[in-house]
Amino acid sequence: LAIKGWKLDLMTGELYNLDYEARIKSIIAEWKHLDKEQRQAEWEAERKALHSLGERSYPIRGQFSAVSRDIYAESQPLYYLEGQAVSGLTFKPFVRVRLASSYIRLYVDLGEALRQVSKSQRRKAIRYGKPLPPTTRQAIMRKVMEAVRDYYSH
Repeated sequence: LAIKGWKLDLMTGELYNLDYEARIKSIIAEWKHLDKEQRQAEWEAERKALHSLGERSYPIRGQFSAVSRDIYAESQPLYYLEGQAVSGLTFKPFVRVRLASSYIRLYVDLGEALRQVSKSQRRKAIRYGKPLPPTTRQAIMRKVMEAVRDYYSH
């Protein structure tokens, strides 16, 4: 035979091509996998149909009423402080804030808020998370709250 890639088995008289054999095996394996997935999905659907009662299921602890949902939402914080650092570009301190129920992060420039404390206290607060004096913490919280309100107002 003069067809490129094809060979003749003299014992059985069959023609075969090794490239096609490899491709065919992978295609058949994929079909088997798809059939298995389909059978699994059908079994899951049948199991759910057999075991469901047709009733709506509620959370284990019960449902929120409209009033308790509002109370719960109001008691949750608007934001979470994630960390405090110094910007590598401006060399000014900033705070990273994650907004509640969101993937949004705000980077709030602290500016002059940390000027009230010594350089050593600032470094310890930024590097090791040491607590700052209450007046400084209040100034930081005011700046953060201002930034969060500004974000939500737009």
